[in-house]
Amino acid sequence: MIRESVPDKLLKLSFYLILTVFSLYCIVPIAAVVSSSFTTESTILRDGYTLFPVEFSLEAYKLIFQDHTIYKAYGVTTFVTVAGTALSMIFTSAMAYAISVKTVKYRNAIAFYAYFTMLFHGGLVANYLLISKYLGMKNSIWVLIIPGLISAWNMFLLRNFFASIDESLAESAKIDGANDAYILFRIILPVSLPALATVGLFYALGYWNKWFDALLYISDPDKFPLQYLIQRIMNNLDYVNQIAADVMIPNFIPPAITVRLATTVVTIGPIVLLYPFLQRYFVKGLMVGAVKG
Repeated sequence: MIRESVPDKLLKLSFYLILTVFSLYCIVPIAAVVSSSFTTESTILRDGYTLFPVEFSLEAYKLIFQDHTIYKAYGVTTFVTVAGTALSMIFTSAMAYAISVKTVKYRNAIAFYAYFTMLFHGGLVANYLLISKYLGMKNSIWVLIIPGLISAWNMFLLRNFFASIDESLAESAKIDGANDAYILFRIILPVSLPALATVGLFYALGYWNKWFDALLYISDPDKFPLQYLIQRIMNNLDYVNQIAADVMIPNFIPPAITVRLATTVVTIGPIVLLYPFLQRYFVKGLMVGAVKG
């Protein structure tokens, strides 16, 4: 066993201290948001944000969940995230596998076409006219899924991972009579869990955080996603006063700030809980997918 020298131990200790300080720097704001969401509006106005609730209160959460809009928005966002991630993974995997196979004709031209979309874009006006006028998807929940079904970056990440897999696996399956669809779903994808988890997390985060597309294309309140509803709450205090109008308490202060904080906590909760399950695949998928191109 090799013993570490004193300089090596000091260097390692300094790295640990830097990472600890950086972790605290990241955690403290989140802890302040969570803590302040469980306090009263008057306490925040008087004492500001704190790491621990001074006066514990659930007023903000009661106001959020007494209105049916938040439940509908949660349902829309959950559907968009689940359906969008599943469809995106299917189409992205299929395209990535196609251009990773060296025998596919015009695979370089297809890859260049996908890469070209990462550099140039038609613009907001052209995109709006295409989706709303020609494709007729305005005010449809599918407008939050179909336009972003394939990400060129995620597709190339998967392509690089598929290209790093030993070609003998696919060749032996073809000798046994397997077609490309069988090879993809029964051989390539099962050995690509790190990359699939990484790309799936990217897609899930993208769909979960969608709000700008809803601002452009959706006017039906029943189809508002959660993030767009939060954006409206952040920019419109009248909404908070409206849902607080049913609370008949003397000297009641509408919890405008705490509602914002509580809505943020409610929003980030599910997606934060997803990270621990994918953490072991996340770094490995990024590293392997970036080795070979």
